[in-house]
Amino acid sequence: KDGADTDKLQNGLSWACGQGGANCAPIQQGQRCYLPNNVKSHASYAYNDYYQKNQGVGGTCDFDGTAEISTQDPSYFSR
Repeated sequence: KDGADTDKLQNGLSWACGQGGANCAPIQQGQRCYLPNNVKSHASYAYNDYYQKNQGVGGTCDFDGTAEISTQDPSYFSR
């Protein structure tokens, strides 16, 4: 979510990659989705992976107000 607090994004990223069970291997250093290396991009990847795995079983995608559902890939557009 544009304007999201960086500390909250980091907390959401840590949760998604840990307890949330998102596959965060592709955003690790040297991997295909590591760049751009910033918390917003990494959180976007992890949140999406979590949501794709859990949307059918009642998974939420709010992440303490740092996320929103989008029909456009944020990698390919800017606001």
